[in-house]
Amino acid sequence: MPGPDLRQLKGKWVFDPAHTRLGFSTKHMMVSTVRGHFTDFDGAFNIPDDPSEVEGKVTIRAASVDTGNEDRDNHLRSNDFFAMDEYPEITFEATGAELVSEDKARVHGNLTVRGVTRPVTLDVVLEGHTPKDAFGNERAGFSATTTLDRESFGLKWNKALEGGGWLVGKDVKLELDIAAVKQG
Repeated sequence: MPGPDLRQLKGKWVFDPAHTRLGFSTKHMMVSTVRGHFTDFDGAFNIPDDPSEVEGKVTIRAASVDTGNEDRDNHLRSNDFFAMDEYPEITFEATGAELVSEDKARVHGNLTVRGVTRPVTLDVVLEGHTPKDAFGNERAGFSATTTLDRESFGLKWNKALEGGGWLVGKDVKLELDIAAVKQG
């Protein structure tokens, strides 16, 4: 039986927040990995006849950052990192895509964090598709990943470690698990 095919998903899709996770990870003290996610977001995208013309937007409320540690979360919300009072939202706007295989694509877009916009490319995998879920909706699942340099978005706060290196890693891995429901 053939697997899911991105070309079958033409139309408008909306994120299902209850089944979507927008996660990230970075190194802490150069020895461990700290993971977190955002709990308040919305997203929608449209897959046209030509997948390279995909459109979409994701809006994340910076205040919803959750790493499982209240002190760290408050620090991330501060001016040292997200400066959420001045920049309450993080956005991603898709500008196009290239199909890599039936179930994989590279989605290009602009990510805005802390008022700084940079181009990023997400490696997207169609994890599954059902034309009719238990509630009669067409549903698809995607995973998406990329790595970015947090300092290029103005997230430059850090502390040097006595033995060398830095408290917070420069590279941040984005790990997204998206459930989407077709509209109309």
